[in-house]
Amino acid sequence: MTLRDILHVSGKPGLYLLKASGKNNVIAESLIDGRRTSISSRQPVMSLGDVAIYTMDEEISLADVFERFFTREGGPEAISHKASKDEVEAFFDETLPERDTERVYFSDMKKVLQWYNLLLDKDIVNAAFFDDLKKEREDIEAKRKEALDKKAAEAKEENEG
Repeated sequence: MTLRDILHVSGKPGLYLLKASGKNNVIAESLIDGRRTSISSRQPVMSLGDVAIYTMDEEISLADVFERFFTREGGPEAISHKASKDEVEAFFDETLPERDTERVYFSDMKKVLQWYNLLLDKDIVNAAFFDDLKKEREDIEAKRKEALDKKAAEAKEENEG
C-alpha cells in the first residue's frame, strides 16, 4: 500500500483507504471505524501521495516527512497533534528544520501529525512501508538512469554515423 491509496476527504474526520473508483464517485473505507462510504466527485478529496511540505529550497513529499518522523532518534512515535504549539513546532524543528516557517502553518503541522499517528496506529506506516518506499525509489532511479544511458548511446551513434 502506498500513500496514494490513502485519502483525506474535506469535511470528514480522519483518513480513508481507497477501495474503488468510478466515474462520479469513489468508495473508501474509514481508517477510524472501518465503515465504507461513497464519496462524490464533487467533494474535495486529496491523496496523501500528492501532499508535500514546503521547505526553503523545494517541497518534501509527505512520505519523506513520515520517514523522518519514523527514523528519528527516540523511535517512530510522534507527539500528539493536540500538544501545545511550542511542542509541535519544536518537533518539526527537530525533524524538518528546513521547513518554510512562513508557508507551513501550525494547523498544517497538526494535521500531518494527526495523519502520521493514525497511520502508525493502524500499522500502515511501519518498517515494511519504508522498505517498499525505498525499493520504489530505487526502481524509479534505475529506470531514469537506463533512459539517460539509452539517450546517450543514441546520441553517440548519431555523432559517429
